[in-house]
Amino acid sequence: MQRRKLFAVALAGVLATGGVAACGDSPNANKNADNSKAADFLSIGMPNGTVTDNNNPFIGTSAGASLGYRWTIYEPLGMWNNVKPADPAKPWLASEIKWADDYKALDVTIRDNATWSDGQKLTAEDVAYTFNLIKSKDALNVFAIPIDQVTVTGNKVTVTFKSSQFTAWHKIISQIPIVPKHLWEKIADPATDPIKEPVGSGPYTLKTFSQQGIVLERRESGYWQEKPAVKELRYTSYTDNNAQTTALATGASEWSFVFIPAYQQTFIAKDPEHFKVWAPGVLGIHGLYINTTRKPFDDPALRNAMNMVINRADIFNQAEAGYFHPELKSVTGLPEGAGDAFVTEAYKGKTLSVDVAGAKTLLTGAGYKLDGDTLKDKSGKPVTLKLSDPAPWSDYQTTLEIIKSNLAEIGIKATVDKPNQNVWDANVQKGDFDAVMRWTNGGSTPFDIYQTVMDGDLMKPIGTPAQQGNFGRFKSPEATAALKAYANATSDADRIPALATIQKIFVEQAPMLPIGSDNVGGAISTKNWIGWPSETDPYAPLQPTQSGALDVIMHLKPATS
Repeated sequence: MQRRKLFAVALAGVLATGGVAACGDSPNANKNADNSKAADFLSIGMPNGTVTDNNNPFIGTSAGASLGYRWTIYEPLGMWNNVKPADPAKPWLASEIKWADDYKALDVTIRDNATWSDGQKLTAEDVAYTFNLIKSKDALNVFAIPIDQVTVTGNKVTVTFKSSQFTAWHKIISQIPIVPKHLWEKIADPATDPIKEPVGSGPYTLKTFSQQGIVLERRESGYWQEKPAVKELRYTSYTDNNAQTTALATGASEWSFVFIPAYQQTFIAKDPEHFKVWAPGVLGIHGLYINTTRKPFDDPALRNAMNMVINRADIFNQAEAGYFHPELKSVTGLPEGAGDAFVTEAYKGKTLSVDVAGAKTLLTGAGYKLDGDTLKDKSGKPVTLKLSDPAPWSDYQTTLEIIKSNLAEIGIKATVDKPNQNVWDANVQKGDFDAVMRWTNGGSTPFDIYQTVMDGDLMKPIGTPAQQGNFGRFKSPEATAALKAYANATSDADRIPALATIQKIFVEQAPMLPIGSDNVGGAISTKNWIGWPSETDPYAPLQPTQSGALDVIMHLKPATS
């Protein structure tokens, strides 16, 4: 998950350009700030360090993906707003999007006025080519979409799938960049080619690429809708969170997705009128994964007692600066807002709260004994736990310290281990851990959250890497069957009981302890540009690396207007 990289850097450093802020001779210097005339470019930054000269929209490590500008060159069929995940996608390159009731077939009508930036017309054949390319190249099929057949009739494309895509429709519509057949069919290996001169249907083209900054310029003609007000997009990849925050606070960067400790003092207070932060929760969460193969943590009673003493409010305020990962309150683990529509009847209004006394009562009734300040399991052994996350992930490290303190209240002796990221990731995948803070996948339904935690089809033997989920090796045939039933159901009436079963298992067996919501937020300046999404107008995510970033740019207008 790319956003996790934001924490895998030191909290001190300088810009990739070598200065203290993006100014001086940097091509991304924000001279807008001192101009009396309307701004004509937008400065966008990410704290991702060195980026590779790669604009292949399918490669997650490319500069285009890392900084997000791939979505201003290449466009998807539709725009899905993960802030409001239950809403349908907004038609984009497709003027009409229609799914079969069983989500095994997709019909899209392609706009007849879209062109590639080289002047050639975009057609249904380009869309069909893109889907067939993904079907034929596993390396490009990053979502493992089971494409069956792709057919074209005039300006319409029909794609059939080998299984229901109800839980993946948003990825197919909004996260697959459509590429030009007349150029890509000549590429020897589309999965590795860096695409140094990208040609897309979007409103921008690549002007210059360097480690000092990447500049995209607006297409002045040929774009299928009204051209954006922003003439240039200027991207800078800063070395770390601190450098990116400094650039935001000085106005050198106008848009970023970055964790800002004490964000009110270090960012907002520098220009309260114009500097804003919005971090809406989405259907993805962060939580404490517990290795359920290790005794006594194979006992749901112990895991539930641990869940009852974790102080999520403290974690939200201290580890997440009071904004970055919105506090989870529902016992289902679903975030407020994005998850409200998916909380089943049994758990509506039921929230997580700290209950140390209740946890002790639960443990005593399950055969545990609190001997002074030490909890002893059913065999009389002290309960100990090693919490593990990479040292540079400052928010997670603070979270682990709070959890350590919370668990001490019921006699669990926890320690905090800080391996490097590669070692940690390998250990998590192999199941070589006691407990770790980690994220889940996210999507348009709660399926991705619960699948990451509980799906038996993702479970691997200890020692064998589990790359997609079920890192805690939680074994529940009932949960696996319910997940399948939910994904393959053809009606809401069939999905509701499946989701009720999934949530019941998650709540009662506590395979993972939910801590905070994921977000698709951003830090922005309204000094030069207005029209940004916000809590009162959540029309798109505010994260510049999401496909919805193009929708945001299309909404921006000069502040002088």
